[in-house]
Amino acid sequence: MRKLFALTFIALLSMSAMAQQVDLRKKVTVSGTAEAEVTPDIIYLSISLKEYLKDNNSKKKVEITTLENQLYNAVQSAGIPKENLTINNLSSYNIATAKKKNPDFLASKQYRLKVSDLNKWNAILEAIDPKGIAYTNIESYDYSKIEPLKKELKIKALQAAKAKATYMVEALGNQLGSVIDIQEVNNESFPQQNYRSNVMMMKASADTEEAAEIDFKKIKLNYVVNTVFEIK
Repeated sequence: MRKLFALTFIALLSMSAMAQQVDLRKKVTVSGTAEAEVTPDIIYLSISLKEYLKDNNSKKKVEITTLENQLYNAVQSAGIPKENLTINNLSSYNIATAKKKNPDFLASKQYRLKVSDLNKWNAILEAIDPKGIAYTNIESYDYSKIEPLKKELKIKALQAAKAKATYMVEALGNQLGSVIDIQEVNNESFPQQNYRSNVMMMKASADTEEAAEIDFKKIKLNYVVNTVFEIK
């Protein structure tokens, strides 16, 4: 009998606690948005240089060191820090070994360059022997002030949600209370760039040089904040 009484008492306490947890406040649920578009100012480019034979004469080879010096000098002339240019693959270090095994071996090297202005990139390419350029392309890109911008947009989205909730509640003769819940929805987008033939490429032939035009899209950031406010 005592056990039954104890179990009944515990059950009543549990039901009472559950009843106390029910939120009976009047609420309004709204969302706020904020978006922005920015032009990337950090661009990572790759370039592959390759030795070639002048007039198909094996004794008149344009060495990779010549092409490499042209690249280094062009980067320096463009005012780009030397640390922004790095070798992009390990196979580039094995050129000496390959040449010992095969004197006719045509060496190639791939590099990675960080720039903030594509016009400088065009100037760099113009300073390099076009026949020694195997290809170039954009690897990735970013915006240097992306984090402060994200914070600013989230704040604007939250302010927009509060403004919306305020006029909706006041239209019914009530007042907006404090915020109860905030949920962030991230819709930021980093679109791929559009190039002619999908890749910015410089191809050298015996007489001509072709370079694809770049249509550089902006980075679009869009933030949605879902909020719940109390109605007084």
